[in-house]
Amino acid sequence: MKGLALAVLFLASPALAAPEQIVAGLSQNRVSITADFDGTEILVYGAVKRDTPAPHGAMEVIVTVEGPATPLTVRKKDRRAGIWINSDAVHIDAAPSFYAVATTGPLERILSDTEDLRYRVSPDRAVRAIGLTSEAADPDSFVAALMRIRFAEDRFRLLQGSVQFVEDTLFRADVVLPANLTEGEYKIRIFLTRGGKVIDTQDRVVGVRKEGLERFLNNLAHEMPLLYGLLALALAGLAGWGASTAFAIMRR
Repeated sequence: MKGLALAVLFLASPALAAPEQIVAGLSQNRVSITADFDGTEILVYGAVKRDTPAPHGAMEVIVTVEGPATPLTVRKKDRRAGIWINSDAVHIDAAPSFYAVATTGPLERILSDTEDLRYRVSPDRAVRAIGLTSEAADPDSFVAALMRIRFAEDRFRLLQGSVQFVEDTLFRADVVLPANLTEGEYKIRIFLTRGGKVIDTQDRVVGVRKEGLERFLNNLAHEMPLLYGLLALALAGLAGWGASTAFAIMRR
């Protein structure tokens, strides 16, 4: 018993603590999606705490923002007999709906491949770490296609050099979230690196949810789809009647 107590004290010793630690915060921890929502910006700010002189090597910071994961299917189209049809498909268990990486410098320089594989920081690692169900001969090409599509849609971003250092130990990163956000929790990870190795990490969460009319319509569509469909038809009919009436008045 005495040996166990000594072991606990030894592991808890300050001398074994990380030589540098991240102390970070967010400008907001909740985002409301309303009828006029056109995106928002999250400020990630913080400082590097150390009790000893700075170690040798340049200090770097990486910030990742990951949206809720959703299952999806990536299909390949082939031209057969003059018609484009879906052929092979890859089913992805869960892919981030949004993924952004902000860094103080080139990602391949400030983070080693081994650390990237361990923490799944780069967009490529984040996607390839998920489960795949495929009968295709080359599933990696489907994942690469998904990456191209998500970057083209601005759902994936690599913002190298966008994290700024202030007075050596203070840093800030501004990450813009698009208007087409998926409702749920957005995970924010902050990494401190030296010489390509991760020294310390810190996690934060931002909640995104619909509010007001957007939330009412979303709940109505999911909880009472029949009523939602009838209401949509009624509104469409009312809009058509109003337009025809307005044209009739204008012709007089």
